[in-house]
Amino acid sequence: MRRKTPRPPSPLPQRHGVDPVRVRLPVEGPWATVREHLVARLSGAGPGVVDGMLDAGLIVRADGRAVAPDAPYEPGMFVWFHRELPDEVPVPFPLEVVYRDAHIVVADKPHFLATTPRGSHVTETALARLRRELDIPALSAAHRLDRLTAGLVLFTVRPEERGAYQTLFRDRQVRKEYEAVAPYDPSLALPRTVRSRIVKERGVLAAREVEGEPNAVTDLELSDHRERDGLGRYRLVPGTGQTHQLRVHMNALGVPILGDPLYPEVAAPGPAGDFRRPLQLLARRLEFTDPVTGVEHRFRSARALAAWSSYEEWAER
Repeated sequence: MRRKTPRPPSPLPQRHGVDPVRVRLPVEGPWATVREHLVARLSGAGPGVVDGMLDAGLIVRADGRAVAPDAPYEPGMFVWFHRELPDEVPVPFPLEVVYRDAHIVVADKPHFLATTPRGSHVTETALARLRRELDIPALSAAHRLDRLTAGLVLFTVRPEERGAYQTLFRDRQVRKEYEAVAPYDPSLALPRTVRSRIVKERGVLAAREVEGEPNAVTDLELSDHRERDGLGRYRLVPGTGQTHQLRVHMNALGVPILGDPLYPEVAAPGPAGDFRRPLQLLARRLEFTDPVTGVEHRFRSARALAAWSSYEEWAER
């Protein structure tokens, strides 16, 4: 069995709560220099970007020394650098910490804030914010919520313990309960368990249901409804974790979640900084047995879905 090359620690500090990029050079390849490989690998960065970083000494080795522009290619070598941070509109909502101990942090994430750095959302993410605000550089996410979904997210404090908490989610040993606001349909028989096969194709915004063995299971019930505005408040308990699962299942039942820009139809993206009508989906509860301490944890989000609190005000935004 081939042994994995150990990953050396980063020689660069975090910047604004964001880790530097780590690149491992392939064991085999046609490149004569480190530069040739990086130019090919980072082609999306634009012409001249890699050369500029090398000239400025911004790409470094494991010992912190800058990689020379003409450095020969070294199979298996690790290099690090900070990518250019995108311009981001600050998400103007608080990120509340509901629990913290030596092992975990549980945060109550607002709508529009991504969980971890990805794409155009880097510093304006829950992870980067918490690393800065709590001064815990090693903080990591044990799971993720969609950027548009609000509610409870679990983070781990110690890197060596992260796997134990991730295993809870992988083995479905965490009870997650969501709340959603959507149209009320008196003909829809509830409660029910929805089972279907959901696929999410790379580069396609919306997921879809297809024929085949179910890979997505959701228990769904109506918690309350209002005749005057035709709205229902729904309780959703996912048994699996497919991308957009709750949104897809609600839409398939004919009651798409209010504020959803993808279901039933993909809407044109709004202007940057448009936070007026958030998706009315909330990760309300999170319950699990701590794999490190054995403590039974039960957390509840204190957030309220705006459309249920005042639909008229939400609809006029």
